[in-house]
Amino acid sequence: MAEEPAAEIQLLRSQKTKLIEILSADADFVLQHADARRLLSLRGYQQVKSCRVPSEKVTDLLDHIIQRGPEAAQGLLELLKDQALQETFPMLCFINDLQVNSLSSETSRKRKQGAELQDIIPAKNICKNASSLVKEKQLMSVARAIGRSWREIGRLALDIPSVKLEQIEEDHQLHVERVFAMLRYWRTRQRDKATAAHLHSLLSQDNWALPPESIDFLLETN
Repeated sequence: MAEEPAAEIQLLRSQKTKLIEILSADADFVLQHADARRLLSLRGYQQVKSCRVPSEKVTDLLDHIIQRGPEAAQGLLELLKDQALQETFPMLCFINDLQVNSLSSETSRKRKQGAELQDIIPAKNICKNASSLVKEKQLMSVARAIGRSWREIGRLALDIPSVKLEQIEEDHQLHVERVFAMLRYWRTRQRDKATAAHLHSLLSQDNWALPPESIDFLLETN
C-alpha cells in the first residue's frame, strides 16, 4: 500500500479548488509572497511566473509546493494565514479554522469505506473486468461524474501533461467533452493497461477520489 501523504499536503489538496478560486483574483501577489518565503525553487518560480492565466498560475503554484513536500506545504499554510494575505483575500479566513490533522480520520474513514465497497462487489466480477479494456461508453459515464477539478485529476491521477490538458481545453468547448477527451487520451497512452479496474483504482485514490457510486460500475460485469 502506498504511503499516506503528510497531513499538510492532504489539507492543501482538499482545499485546492477553493484556494484556486480565491487566489486567482491576484495570482502575482501570492506568487511574490511565496517566493519571498522561499517556498519555491528558482526553476519552479520561473515556471509559475510564465503562466499568463491567473487560475493556471495558482494551480501550478500549489502543485509545485505540494510536490516539494510537507515543509513547503506547511510554509504555504502559514503564508495563507498572514495578515497581508488575509486582508487581500478576505475569503481566506476559513484557513484559520482548519486543523492540519483534521483529515487523518476522514482519510481513514474513506479508505475503510472503499475497502467495504470492494467486498460488496463479487470478486469474480472484479477479476473479469480487470482484464477488460475500458469502453467509450464507460468513459463517457465517468466524464459526466468529473466536475471542475478535471484538470487536477488529469495531472495528478492520470499523469497527463499540463500542455496536453490545455490543448484539450482549447479544442473542446463543453466541459463533458473536455473530460471525455482527457479520458480517451489516457486510454490511448495506457494501451493494454487501460482497464476499467485500473481507471477505477486511479480515480479512487487520495483527495481527488470520486464518489464510489459514480464509478463503481467500472468494477461490475456488463
